[in-house]
Amino acid sequence: MTKFILASASPARLKLLKMIGISPQVEVSNYDESQIDLLNPHNLVNTLAENKALTVASNHNDSLVLGCDSVLAVNGEIYGKPENEEVAINRWRSMAGNVGKLYTGHALINTENNRKVIKCGITEVYFAKVDDETIKAYVATGEPLKCAGSFALEGKGGFLIDKISGCHSNVIGLSLPLLRVMLTELGYQIIDFW
Repeated sequence: MTKFILASASPARLKLLKMIGISPQVEVSNYDESQIDLLNPHNLVNTLAENKALTVASNHNDSLVLGCDSVLAVNGEIYGKPENEEVAINRWRSMAGNVGKLYTGHALINTENNRKVIKCGITEVYFAKVDDETIKAYVATGEPLKCAGSFALEGKGGFLIDKISGCHSNVIGLSLPLLRVMLTELGYQIIDFW
C-alpha cells in the first residue's frame, strides 16, 4: 500500500485526516517560506504548498505527499500567522465585522510516478463585530498566534465567526472535498487509505 505523508506540522490538518480514516506519516518540511514573495494569495498558497510537498517528496519514492498552506485576505491584505500579540490584536480590529477569504493551497505528489495535483480552496469568512476587550482576551489565549488569519474556526475563534460560505474544513487548513478530487485525479480513492 502506498504511504500517505502529511508535509505539515499542523495538528488541525492531522486531525482532519484522521477523522476521515487516513493516519498519515507526518514529516514537517521546514521549508523557508520567506523565499516566496507573491502578492496574489491564490498563487502564494499554491506555491508554498507545492514547495513544502516537494521538499518532503524528495526523500521518498513510494508515497503520496500532501503539502498545504493557508492565508487569509481581508481588504487586499494577506494575513498568515501573526508574529506577536500586537499584530494579532491589530488584525482582529480590522477583521471584526468584516469579510475575508481564506485560501488554502493543496499540493499532492505521487512520488512513484512524479505526478502531482495542485489546487486552491477558497472560503469566505464573516467575522463577528466584536469589541476590543473580546479581541484582547481572545489573543491572550494564544490560539490566534498559531493560525493563518489569527483565528481557529475549530477552537475559541469559532465563537467569533458569524458564518462561512464554502468549505468549512478548508478554513481549518485542509479541504476534504478538494482532497477527494485530488486523490481521484491521481488514480486513488479515499478508501485506499482506510
